[in-house]
Amino acid sequence: MADWQIAVMFLAAGLATVITRALPALVFAGRDVPPVVSYLAKVLPPATMAMLVVFCLRKVSVITQPFGLPELLALAATGALWFWRKNVILSVLVGTALYMVLLRVM
Repeated sequence: MADWQIAVMFLAAGLATVITRALPALVFAGRDVPPVVSYLAKVLPPATMAMLVVFCLRKVSVITQPFGLPELLALAATGALWFWRKNVILSVLVGTALYMVLLRVM
């Protein structure tokens, strides 16, 4: 793949990101946000996180060693850190690091 093609892909991805983030601000500028949009803004982030957890744990085997223990411990640590500190970045980074360490030692 040529360098210009890679640059065009990065430009397209960046443009798509900017447009999708700016579009709601442009659409609702100076107007009240409809109740359905407010509802979706409230429920979609937790629903997305729940789907990601299910996706990540879908192939964990509890019948072969290590019986899903690294995943369970990392998930518990991530959840506990989030409830304790309410910091998504900290909880995800620590949970990921713990999972990587547990994979190496178990």
